[in-house]
Amino acid sequence: MPKREPVSEGVSMGIKSQRKGRSGELELVRVLNDNGIPARPGDPVSYGSTPDVIGVPGIHPEVKRVEKLNVHTAMSQAVRDAEKFKDGLPAVFHRRNRTEWLVTMTLTDWIRLYKRFGE
Repeated sequence: MPKREPVSEGVSMGIKSQRKGRSGELELVRVLNDNGIPARPGDPVSYGSTPDVIGVPGIHPEVKRVEKLNVHTAMSQAVRDAEKFKDGLPAVFHRRNRTEWLVTMTLTDWIRLYKRFGE
């Protein structure tokens, strides 16, 4: 049985799950960099002491690389961490195996972005 490491708020996560999460963060950073966004990964296994991804101006990326995502729980974490790190609007970047990346954010924040860049 894999060793379980503690994560924030008393939850535990297996090593395999941690590796998949870190792999997702590095993959997303590559995609963002390939598109001219100066992102870089946060510290590995930081247990919430650094953001998943750093350097996305105005956005706090919460990265989830899972097959079954509870979007509301992930968004709540993104909101909490965006407030903690004060690094931008909370957004959940997520994908399943063999699918493209999706981004989830509140409609209020999406409208803010649209008004700033979409007109």
